[in-house]
Amino acid sequence: MKIVLGLPKGSLNNVNRGNTYRLFKDAGYEVKGYEPGREENEIEITNDPEIKAYLTRPQSAPVELNREMLDIAIIGEDWVREESINSGDESIKKIGDLDYGQTRLIVALPREEPYTSLEDFFLKNADRNTPILCFTEYPNLTRDFFMNNPGYRELFGDSRPVVQIRGLRDGDNEMVQIINSDGATEVYIAKGADLIVDNTQTGSSLRKAGLKIIDTIMESSAGLYAGPSCTGEKLEKAEMIFKQLYGATKARNYFDVKFNIANHRAEDVVEFLMKMEYCSDEPTVVPGGEFSQINVLIDKRRFPEMLEEIKGFGASAIVRENVKQYIR
Repeated sequence: MKIVLGLPKGSLNNVNRGNTYRLFKDAGYEVKGYEPGREENEIEITNDPEIKAYLTRPQSAPVELNREMLDIAIIGEDWVREESINSGDESIKKIGDLDYGQTRLIVALPREEPYTSLEDFFLKNADRNTPILCFTEYPNLTRDFFMNNPGYRELFGDSRPVVQIRGLRDGDNEMVQIINSDGATEVYIAKGADLIVDNTQTGSSLRKAGLKIIDTIMESSAGLYAGPSCTGEKLEKAEMIFKQLYGATKARNYFDVKFNIANHRAEDVVEFLMKMEYCSDEPTVVPGGEFSQINVLIDKRRFPEMLEEIKGFGASAIVRENVKQYIR
């Protein structure tokens, strides 16, 4: 049995954002041909011959899943919804969220414009006689969002904005036109577009381009998704892969902390750590001649406060390490 896996090209394998390569390494997989910036089309998981991996664009992965070219893929929920929103096809199933690659799909326009929301934009442009132009990589989600907007419905009712994807056009409302872009969407504002719909993490690139956000369509993060070919043994394998990967993403939130404490204070420290919930379950205690070693797994956000407290108990030789995998 072989399961065919699609690994994302682009931002989800960027060391500053997702680094899916590092996620697989931390989950215990030996990956060849997927190092960030040096990805190859065929990727080898050398210590798991049951996985056949290919590089795929997140935009294309839902189609490849539906067409059974892939069994599973790591993609953002935004691209899954972009593929399925018009068809109602629910054959792509989320095995689980991997809790990284968080992004928002937003509507933006020039900072100096007076509009405070998409509804405000539509209503204040009711008398214009030229088409409203919106560029986006998400034409299906954009049209659905526009058509459900109260301002759009007041002006245009149930008419469908024109969607243009290269030479293909669809829709009957020529006054609102949604045009497919192929990346770097924010530059279309400078070229004359009225709006853009784009994904953003922090909004910094939008601010640099002189844009502001007036609405949010959805929030998205990376997940492991299965297509219709992923059943039986393949589904069991996919669920196992997810558990391994999720353990690695979960581990990023924790420190493994070890420290020494005088034997006569060990019981007090253990009681304190459990009372304050500074450990995942309970501390590990390794008794010695005069000192005991205490080992705890702690949420990274709580480490500074715990550090000050254990020093008050006389803790010494405190060692903090990152955790690669955490499976409960």
